[in-house]
Amino acid sequence: MGRIFPLIAVAICWAGGALLSYAAETPKQKQAASGLSWPDSHWDRVPLNIHFGKRSSDLTDVEIDFIASHSNLIALEKSHGLSAHGSTEAGIADSARRIVARNPDAKVLFYFNAFINWPGYDAFKTYRPEWTLRDANGKIVSHRSGTPRPDPSDADFREWWSDVVAQANRTAPLGGVFIDALPQALSPALVTRIGETKARQVIAGLREMIALTKRKLGPDRLVLVNGLRTTDFRELLDWDGIDGVMIEHFGGFNTAAPADIKADLDSIELAAAKGKFVVVKGWPGFNWLDKDMMKRPQAELLKLARDQITFPLACFLIGAQSGSHFCYSWGYTDRHGMLAPYQEFDRALGSPKSAALWDGLTATREFEHASVWVDLNKKEARIDWDSK
Repeated sequence: MGRIFPLIAVAICWAGGALLSYAAETPKQKQAASGLSWPDSHWDRVPLNIHFGKRSSDLTDVEIDFIASHSNLIALEKSHGLSAHGSTEAGIADSARRIVARNPDAKVLFYFNAFINWPGYDAFKTYRPEWTLRDANGKIVSHRSGTPRPDPSDADFREWWSDVVAQANRTAPLGGVFIDALPQALSPALVTRIGETKARQVIAGLREMIALTKRKLGPDRLVLVNGLRTTDFRELLDWDGIDGVMIEHFGGFNTAAPADIKADLDSIELAAAKGKFVVVKGWPGFNWLDKDMMKRPQAELLKLARDQITFPLACFLIGAQSGSHFCYSWGYTDRHGMLAPYQEFDRALGSPKSAALWDGLTATREFEHASVWVDLNKKEARIDWDSK
């Protein structure tokens, strides 16, 4: 995706084959020195991010136990627990209490969209109509679903939005916030709708809103944003207040070309060098938008996902840095495979012995208990696990 206007004068020189020296100061040491927080991840197993919402009913005790035992970084989506608790805030708060009771190290993130006014939040009872984004003709600017977009260039809106996040974190054992839809604000498509001047104001407002939110949350809570795509939107790595970024479209949608996958893996290293952690959202070759696929039985979809996990997981392991997390499913609800077991996630992994070794678009990497090989051109991969 091209960019037609600069958001900030940042020049990034990046050598795709360059590797960080493990003898130098680690990214986590750099981040600790800067006072930023970092999710608690370990190399004993694949570090997982579980990101989903269950809208139809409450989480079962079995589901809570699975989440708490498999991840220290959980994001609960919009409308999570809405039918059971009456609002997204209440639904997320209840699940967070239950998860943290079983895993005190877990950071459960509150989902709040920065650029789409998704319903289901009690907070919207105090939302003001004048905070809604409009074009030069006064027409409301909406997401393709028809849901209105807010105007982050409005200082009162920024104060309200950051207060909603801070209040959610004060009233429940939450570990921060997952901020969605930043690429939709950074996309050149927005300029065609509202003009370059207004688009710049929106982006500047988002930058301030995120920094303001981080100040209200404090250093012990995380700000994870969505996200990066190949080389697009890397300027987010220089925004104040952002602790981590998600690469949501990894190997899927319009970013499945070998060069795009390599660019995303390079972005993980670039983020680490800047003191940010990365969540890689892997896909099994299909997603919830494919209506024909979604007609298939759940067991068949899960089998396909298990059969096709090796390539996205191997790519993640090739690029993973301290704080990196892998997320894998074909969508964002409890029906999309996020709460299903995968044998790879229960195997011993161990710390990486070195950075990845690249030969063109082929790479290898050794961990204490696994050897990883990928060929991005052929979309082939192998993970050789220790027998123990």
